[in-house]
Amino acid sequence: MAFSEFMADRVRQHLRGKGQLEEKKMMGGLIFMLNDKMCVGLDIDKATGTDRLMVRVGKLPYQELLNSHGSRKMDFTGKEMRGFLFIDPEGFDKDEDLLYWIERALDFNKLLIEQSQ
Repeated sequence: MAFSEFMADRVRQHLRGKGQLEEKKMMGGLIFMLNDKMCVGLDIDKATGTDRLMVRVGKLPYQELLNSHGSRKMDFTGKEMRGFLFIDPEGFDKDEDLLYWIERALDFNKLLIEQSQ
């Protein structure tokens, strides 16, 4: 599995206490499931060799967030996955930037939970 333990620890700190947290190694990296829903992921970008964050933000804010610093389309399979974004290191190196993206993923996670009740 190709992901940075340092980055995993950074993400864990922000997700702790936000709900039922589970980690799964999949898609070549590490996925953080919150309340049984995919929330945030980590891997190493094969093209650049750098850390990459994946956030699940949903389809409604997708286009707006796509234009945010460090974000780009998630095209893991070669096809755009709307509602998911890759965040490059310049978008999460600072703790406040990482927290911004995790909060966007948490916002969508809460919406998913509300819809399932």
